[in-house]
Amino acid sequence: MTTAPPALLSPSSLFSLPPAEVEARLADPARLARGLGEAGDDAPEAAIRRSAVLVPVILHPEPAVLLTLRAATLSAHAGQVAFPGGRIEPGETPEAAAIREAAEEVGLDPRLPRIAGRLPAMVTGTGFHVIPVVALLDPPVTLTPEPAEVAEVFEYPVSRLMDPASPERRHGVFGGRAREFWAWPHETQVIWGATATMLRSLALALRDN
Repeated sequence: MTTAPPALLSPSSLFSLPPAEVEARLADPARLARGLGEAGDDAPEAAIRRSAVLVPVILHPEPAVLLTLRAATLSAHAGQVAFPGGRIEPGETPEAAAIREAAEEVGLDPRLPRIAGRLPAMVTGTGFHVIPVVALLDPPVTLTPEPAEVAEVFEYPVSRLMDPASPERRHGVFGGRAREFWAWPHETQVIWGATATMLRSLALALRDN
């Protein structure tokens, strides 16, 4: 499949950034460091597993972030919105792991991502220490999702990340515990949890304030 520019969700042009400006802002290490890595529920140190995800920004005329919907048959986080990613293998850098996982999950050509840098790492409640690796992609981007891992690939407009009213802070009960979490608006998907937190870090890197 070849990705196409996403249908813009309102608001659109009010918060849009041209591709060159998105690229320039993401090339600034100080901007990438703005986000705060967030810890999930406490996990024993021995259970923490190092992993990396690719945060792909496609430089359409209206730039967008590539996201996946995990397959419903997976043993962990089934049916959730995520970035391509997984465990860092021995001897791998986070960048190499993120690119490898993206190739395995969505068929992204490993030669295409241009690494911009890293967003702040975070620890999830499931015991993963996640390093988000931001990569720039020039369109068109052709993908072949692995159906055993990915049910759908879709794009989230950068203009939505620029909206100061987003994301929302929500409350819920998970595993008998009350939790607060970030959630980004979308017409058909629920974007929350670690993915929403990483999108928030990306938004803080892109925004002026």
